[in-house]
Amino acid sequence: MNVVMLLADSAQVADGKLFILGGGWSIIGPDPSPFAVAMKLEVAWHEANAEHHWELFLENEDGQPVIFDTPQGPSPVELRGDLSVGPVEGLLPGITLDVPMAINFGPMPFEPGARYTWRFMVDGEAITGGILTFSVRDINLG
Repeated sequence: MNVVMLLADSAQVADGKLFILGGGWSIIGPDPSPFAVAMKLEVAWHEANAEHHWELFLENEDGQPVIFDTPQGPSPVELRGDLSVGPVEGLLPGITLDVPMAINFGPMPFEPGARYTWRFMVDGEAITGGILTFSVRDINLG
Protein backbone atom coordinates (compact mmCIF):
# COMPACT_ATOMS: atom_id res chain seq x y z
CA MET A 1 0.00 0.00 0.00
CA ASN A 2 0.99 3.59 -0.63
CA VAL A 3 -0.55 6.90 0.35
CA VAL A 4 -0.32 10.42 -1.03
CA MET A 5 -0.90 13.00 1.74
CA LEU A 6 -1.55 16.72 1.38
CA LEU A 7 -2.37 19.52 3.81
CA ALA A 8 -5.26 21.73 2.74
CA ASP A 9 -7.57 24.43 4.01
CA SER A 10 -10.40 21.91 3.62
CA ALA A 11 -11.17 18.67 1.79
CA GLN A 12 -14.01 16.27 1.17
CA VAL A 13 -14.74 13.00 -0.58
CA ALA A 14 -17.69 12.70 -2.94
CA ASP A 15 -18.44 10.17 -5.68
CA GLY A 16 -15.11 8.44 -5.04
CA LYS A 17 -13.16 11.63 -5.69
CA LEU A 18 -11.11 13.88 -3.43
CA PHE A 19 -12.06 17.57 -3.52
CA ILE A 20 -9.35 19.85 -2.09
CA LEU A 21 -9.56 23.58 -1.31
CA GLY A 22 -6.34 25.49 -0.67
CA GLY A 23 -4.12 22.42 -0.79
CA GLY A 24 -0.39 21.87 -0.91
CA TRP A 25 0.99 23.99 1.91
CA SER A 26 3.48 23.11 4.65
CA ILE A 27 3.44 26.27 6.82
CA ILE A 28 0.52 27.29 9.03
CA GLY A 29 -0.26 29.97 11.61
CA PRO A 30 0.83 31.31 13.90
CA ASP A 31 -2.88 31.90 14.63
CA PRO A 32 -4.99 28.73 14.88
CA SER A 33 -7.07 28.01 11.77
CA PRO A 34 -9.05 25.05 10.43
CA PHE A 35 -7.25 22.67 8.08
CA ALA A 36 -7.52 19.22 6.53
CA VAL A 37 -5.36 16.21 5.79
CA ALA A 38 -6.30 14.95 2.32
CA MET A 39 -5.15 11.45 1.38
CA LYS A 40 -5.32 9.07 -1.54
CA LEU A 41 -4.64 5.55 -0.34
CA GLU A 42 -3.46 3.23 -3.11
CA VAL A 43 -4.48 -0.35 -2.37
CA ALA A 44 -2.89 -3.14 -4.40
CA TRP A 45 -5.29 -5.57 -6.07
CA HIS A 46 -4.11 -8.45 -3.89
CA GLU A 47 -4.84 -6.37 -0.72
CA ALA A 48 -8.48 -5.79 -1.71
CA ASN A 49 -11.40 -7.69 -0.18
CA ALA A 50 -9.70 -7.58 3.23
CA GLU A 51 -10.33 -5.44 6.28
CA HIS A 52 -7.58 -2.91 6.94
CA HIS A 53 -7.11 -0.79 10.06
CA TRP A 54 -5.65 2.71 9.62
CA GLU A 55 -4.23 5.17 12.15
CA LEU A 56 -3.28 8.84 11.83
CA PHE A 57 -1.08 10.35 14.56
CA LEU A 58 0.21 13.88 15.13
CA GLU A 59 3.74 14.03 16.54
CA ASN A 60 5.99 16.90 17.62
CA GLU A 61 9.51 17.40 16.29
CA ASP A 62 10.84 14.96 18.92
CA GLY A 63 8.54 12.19 17.64
CA GLN A 64 6.31 12.38 20.71
CA PRO A 65 2.48 12.42 20.53
CA VAL A 66 0.96 15.90 20.48
CA ILE A 67 -1.46 16.27 23.37
CA PHE A 68 -4.08 19.03 23.59
CA ASP A 69 -6.61 19.79 26.30
CA THR A 70 -10.14 18.68 25.41
CA PRO A 71 -13.42 18.78 27.35
CA GLN A 72 -12.65 15.16 28.34
CA GLY A 73 -9.13 16.08 29.53
CA PRO A 74 -5.70 15.95 27.85
CA SER A 75 -5.79 13.81 24.74
CA PRO A 76 -3.34 12.87 21.96
CA VAL A 77 -4.29 13.91 18.41
CA GLU A 78 -4.90 10.56 16.79
CA LEU A 79 -7.60 9.00 14.66
CA ARG A 80 -8.33 5.41 13.74
CA GLY A 81 -10.66 3.61 11.41
CA ASP A 82 -11.26 0.54 9.32
CA LEU A 83 -11.64 0.20 5.59
CA SER A 84 -12.03 -2.42 2.95
CA VAL A 85 -12.06 -2.04 -0.79
CA GLY A 86 -13.21 -4.61 -3.27
CA PRO A 87 -12.39 -4.96 -6.90
CA VAL A 88 -14.44 -2.54 -8.96
CA GLU A 89 -16.58 -4.08 -11.68
CA GLY A 90 -15.09 -3.55 -15.10
CA LEU A 91 -11.49 -3.12 -13.92
CA LEU A 92 -8.83 -5.58 -14.91
CA PRO A 93 -7.24 -7.71 -12.19
CA GLY A 94 -3.94 -6.31 -10.95
CA ILE A 95 -4.89 -2.65 -11.05
CA THR A 96 -4.31 -0.40 -8.02
CA LEU A 97 -7.50 0.71 -6.26
CA ASP A 98 -7.76 4.29 -4.96
CA VAL A 99 -9.34 5.11 -1.61
CA PRO A 100 -9.76 8.89 -1.14
CA MET A 101 -9.86 10.15 2.45
CA ALA A 102 -10.42 13.64 3.86
CA ILE A 103 -10.05 14.48 7.55
CA ASN A 104 -10.96 18.04 8.54
CA PHE A 105 -9.84 19.63 11.80
CA GLY A 106 -10.90 22.73 13.67
CA PRO A 107 -8.27 25.24 14.81
CA MET A 108 -5.53 23.69 16.95
CA PRO A 109 -3.24 25.61 19.33
CA PHE A 110 0.05 24.74 17.62
CA GLU A 111 3.21 26.15 19.18
CA PRO A 112 4.65 29.02 17.07
CA GLY A 113 8.02 28.15 15.55
CA ALA A 114 7.48 24.40 16.01
CA ARG A 115 7.47 21.56 13.49
CA TYR A 116 4.92 18.73 13.47
CA THR A 117 4.46 15.45 11.61
CA TRP A 118 1.36 13.52 10.65
CA ARG A 119 2.11 9.79 10.57
CA PHE A 120 -0.28 7.47 8.71
CA MET A 121 -0.13 3.70 9.26
CA VAL A 122 -2.13 0.76 7.92
CA ASP A 123 -2.45 -2.53 9.76
CA GLY A 124 0.13 -1.34 12.30
CA GLU A 125 2.81 -0.71 9.69
CA ALA A 126 4.32 2.43 8.18
CA ILE A 127 3.55 2.73 4.48
CA THR A 128 5.22 4.61 1.63
CA GLY A 129 4.14 8.27 1.67
CA GLY A 130 2.74 8.03 5.21
CA ILE A 131 4.68 10.97 6.68
CA LEU A 132 3.61 14.61 6.26
CA THR A 133 5.60 17.34 8.02
CA PHE A 134 4.62 20.98 8.49
CA SER A 135 5.84 24.03 10.40
CA VAL A 136 4.12 26.79 12.36
CA ARG A 137 5.17 30.37 11.71
CA ASP A 138 7.09 31.98 14.54
CA ILE A 139 5.26 35.06 15.87
CA ASN A 140 8.62 36.75 16.50
CA LEU A 141 9.65 36.66 12.84
CA GLY A 142 8.54 39.40 10.41
